Amino acid sequence: MTIPFSGVPLRELGPLVRRIDDEGYDSVWSAESTEFDGFTPLVVAAEHSTRLRLATGIVNVYTRGPALLAQSAAAVANVSNGRFVLGLGASSNVIVEQWNGIPFRRPLAKVEETVGYLRTVLGGERGAGGFKLASPPDEPVPIVLAALRDRMLGLAARIADGAFANFLPLSRAAQVVDAFAMPEKELACRFFSIQGPENDALATAKRIFVAYATVPVYAEFFRWLGFTDEIDPVLEAWTAGDRKRAVEVAPESLVREIFLLGPVEAQRERLDEFARSGITTAVLALSCPPNELSAVIAAFAPD
Repeated sequence: MTIPFSGVPLRELGPLVRRIDDEGYDSVWSAESTEFDGFTPLVVAAEHSTRLRLATGIVNVYTRGPALLAQSAAAVANVSNGRFVLGLGASSNVIVEQWNGIPFRRPLAKVEETVGYLRTVLGGERGAGGFKLASPPDEPVPIVLAALRDRMLGLAARIADGAFANFLPLSRAAQVVDAFAMPEKELACRFFSIQGPENDALATAKRIFVAYATVPVYAEFFRWLGFTDEIDPVLEAWTAGDRKRAVEVAPESLVREIFLLGPVEAQRERLDEFARSGITTAVLALSCPPNELSAVIAAFAPD
């Protein structure tokens, strides 16, 4: 399950995490976008759960220095008694460069360098530059890399404990699974589950799709998957400043492949199809009113 939840104050997250824990979910993954930072919700979750894995999903390798990343990872590993998973990624030029004023350069190399540094420092050794954790984790911290295309998926397969995909169309799941080519490692994917009448849910999904597809790293992802013809009209409208038109031309068939729409039973069946394609961990991102969260969490609970 993705945390935090839109419209839920962080001080009210604890009971929902307890519900997730009690319902038998495997893990919670924090989103770091326009809500809170990626680590703080996991500290809350650690205090209100007993067995859930707690994963950043994801924090990026640019906006925190490597020593600070190591300190934050060690802190959450400590407070959770070793249940922490560090989800890392390059993020995008929008978050890194436009929002934080940090050059978005050499993402593949930056991710690899950061993982190497963190393996050393979280293992209790002194890292490049001389930093050493005074209280390193007792056990190795698993590292999962956010990966969209073949090169990052290959890097995740080589140096990480798993990969974390996003916005994956069902018809191309096999392409991502094949590029990762490590069935013994975790391949997680975030799925946006939108509750409510299907027409309204589809309209919401189209808006979310456009917000992502117009970011360069996602545009290249959809091109790599073979959807150039489908996304080019969206990009043209967006570049021309016509946001309404961009949503109008968002390809419905592709949006339906990516998002979970309709009754929960149908959404669960779609998740089963992704599982059969090789996705090992489905990370739900729920879109529903806060007062409906408990019921939806229960409806999606593992069998």
